[in-house]
Amino acid sequence: MTASEQRAVSVRDVAALAGVSVGTVSNVLNRPHTVSATTQARVQAAMTELGFVRNESARQLRAGRSRTLGYVMLDGGNPFFTDVARGIEEEAEANDLSLYMCNSDNRVERELSYLSRLEQQRVQGILITPSDANAPILDELPRRGTPLVIVDRTREADTHCSVAVDDVLGGEVAIDHLIELGHERIAFVGGPTSIGQVRDRREGALKALAKAGVDPDRLTHIETNALTVGEGRNAGQRLAGLPSRSRPTAVFCANDLLALGLLQQCVSMRVRVPEDLAIVGYDDIEFASAAAVPLTSVRQPRRQLGRSAAALLLRETREPDHQHEKVLFTPELIVRRSSLAMD
Repeated sequence: MTASEQRAVSVRDVAALAGVSVGTVSNVLNRPHTVSATTQARVQAAMTELGFVRNESARQLRAGRSRTLGYVMLDGGNPFFTDVARGIEEEAEANDLSLYMCNSDNRVERELSYLSRLEQQRVQGILITPSDANAPILDELPRRGTPLVIVDRTREADTHCSVAVDDVLGGEVAIDHLIELGHERIAFVGGPTSIGQVRDRREGALKALAKAGVDPDRLTHIETNALTVGEGRNAGQRLAGLPSRSRPTAVFCANDLLALGLLQQCVSMRVRVPEDLAIVGYDDIEFASAAAVPLTSVRQPRRQLGRSAAALLLRETREPDHQHEKVLFTPELIVRRSSLAMD
C-alpha cells in the first residue's frame, strides 16, 4: 500500500480484531473502569498490533471541551519567564492537560496574534503575561467564553484572577539592604517605564529612601530600552561617564539580566564589585548565583507563580461563577557577594 493509500486505524478496526463492539473499545479508552481486565487486555493488544493512535482532536470536538491550556509569555529569552512556564506546565501535566507556549517578545501585535490563534483553537483557558495589563483584549476573551488569568501582573479592578509578586516591596527591600550597608548615592537601572514592574520596583526604591531620610531625588535613574544583558552593559558605560564625586556607589537593577550585563561591564572596566560598586538584581534567576561575582537578588517564586496561576485558571474553567482572586507573593532578598563582600 502506498503512502497515499494509507489511512488511520479506526476504532472499528480495533473492535473487529479484538472481537468486541465499537462501544466496548470506546469504554476502554474513556471509561476503563466499566470494562473487565480480560477485555481491556484484548483491546489493548489489538491497538498495539494495529498501531492505533487515538484522535484526541476529534474527541475534544465531540466533547466540546479542549484539553489544552495556552500561555503567552512576555519574553522567552528571559529565564524568569521560562521558569514560570515550567510551573504552569507542571500543573497542566498534573491535570492531564497539554500546554501551548507562545512568546510575544513584548510586541503587542504578536501578543494579539497569539491570543487570536489560541481562541480559535478553543483552548480551555489562557494564561498571559501581557505587555499591557489593561489592554481591552483581556476583557474581550472571557466575554467570548475563554477564561483568562494574568501572570506576573495585576489589575486594580476585580475583573480577572491574577498572580504576581509585590514588586513595590521588592524594590523597598533591595534599597533597605544597600542603605544598611552605608550607601546613599544609589542608582536604579531599568526601563522602559511603560513596564509596570519597572515602575513598581522604582517606586519601592523611592519609598525606602524616603523612609531612611534620604532625599528620593538623589536616586539616579538610568533608564534602559529593554530588560536585557546588553542594556545592562550600556548602563554600566553610562554610569562610568558620570562625575566621580556624584557617581553612585550602589546600583539596584530592575531585573537580573540588567544586573548581569552591568556586572560584565564592571569586570571589563576593572571596577571592583562590591568594593567600588555594589549591585543588586531582581528575580534571582539561576545564573545569578553562578555569576563571576555571585549576584545579590530579590527572589521571586517563579515556578510557584506558574503553578498558582494555572490552578486558578483550572478553577475558573470548572467554576464559572467563582470569585476572582488576586494572589500576591512576598519577595525575598538573597544576599551574595555582589553587594556584600563575604569572608
